[in-house]
Amino acid sequence: MSLYRSVRAIADASGTGPIDWHAVAEAAKASTDPGSIEMSPSEQEGYATDVRDARARVREVSGAEFDVPDTIEVQNRHHWIDANIDTFRRVMEPIEEHGPDIMPGVARTINTGTMSLMLSVLGKNVLGQYDPLLLADGDEHALYFVRPNIERIARELDVNYDRFRRWIAFHEVTHAAEFGAAPWLSEHLETRMESGIDALAQGHLDREAFKELDAAMTAVEGYAELLMDGAFDDEYADLREKMEARRQGGDPLSRLVRRMLGLGLKRRQYERGKAFFEAVAARRGIEGATVVWDRPENLPTDAELDDPEQWLARVNP
Repeated sequence: MSLYRSVRAIADASGTGPIDWHAVAEAAKASTDPGSIEMSPSEQEGYATDVRDARARVREVSGAEFDVPDTIEVQNRHHWIDANIDTFRRVMEPIEEHGPDIMPGVARTINTGTMSLMLSVLGKNVLGQYDPLLLADGDEHALYFVRPNIERIARELDVNYDRFRRWIAFHEVTHAAEFGAAPWLSEHLETRMESGIDALAQGHLDREAFKELDAAMTAVEGYAELLMDGAFDDEYADLREKMEARRQGGDPLSRLVRRMLGLGLKRRQYERGKAFFEAVAARRGIEGATVVWDRPENLPTDAELDDPEQWLARVNP
C-alpha cells in the first residue's frame, strides 16, 4: 500500500474524458492493502458449503426456482476494486459524455481522485456482493466474498468467523434468489437507472425514475431480509446489531463517503422494505410475498411500501 503512488496516479490523470479510469484503479489499489485470500482446505470448503446450504434453504423458504451465478469468487480487496470499476464507469458514462467541459485538466484530477477514494473506502469495507452487472452487455451475474474484510470485521466485532461468513453468504444468496425468480428485474432496474442518469447528464432531475428505482431497490432489500429471517439456520440479531453499531461509528472520512454513496439510504431501504414484506407475509405467507417477482407490475409503488394493504388489494396474491 502506497499513499505516494495513489496521489501520483491521481496527479498524473490524463486522457480526454473527465475521469481517467485507469488512474482511478491504480490510485484506489495503491491506497488499499489487498489482504490475503490464502485459505486452508477447510475454509475453502466452508465457503462452498455456505453457498450450497444457503441456496437450498432459500429455495425451500421462498418456493422460488433459482440458481446461484456461475461466477463465485473469494476475493481480496484489489480483486473487488477491479470487478467493480467497470460498473462505476458504466454508471458515469452518460454524465461524462454530456457534463460541462470547464477546466478539463483540473476537473479530471478532482473527479479521478473522488472516484478512487470511493472505491478505496468501499474496497476496505464490502463483505459480500451479489453483482447483477447492471448496464453491462450480456446477462452474466456474479457473487463475490471479500475475505480480508470478512475476517477483519468478524475480529473487530468479536464474533465467530465461520458463523459471520455464513451469515454473509446467506444474505447474498437471497439476492440471487430475487434476480433468479425475476428474470425481468435487471432490465427493469437498468431502464430506470439509465433514465435518471441521462436526465442528470442533461442537467435536470427525473424524479419519477429515481422514485421507481428506489421503490424497486427497497423491495429487493426488504424481501432479502424476510428470506434471511426464515432461511438462516441460527439467530442473528446480535450480528445485525453489531453491524449497525459499526455503521454508525467509523472515522469521519468513511462516514463522509457513506453519505456520498447514499449508504444511509440503503439502510432505510432495508428497514422500510422489511416492514412491508413482514406485513404482507403476516397476511399471505412468504408465498404471497414472493408474488412480487412474478412480473414488473407486481412491484410495490412508493405509496404501497408504506401501506401494504394497498398492494394486497391491487395485486391480491
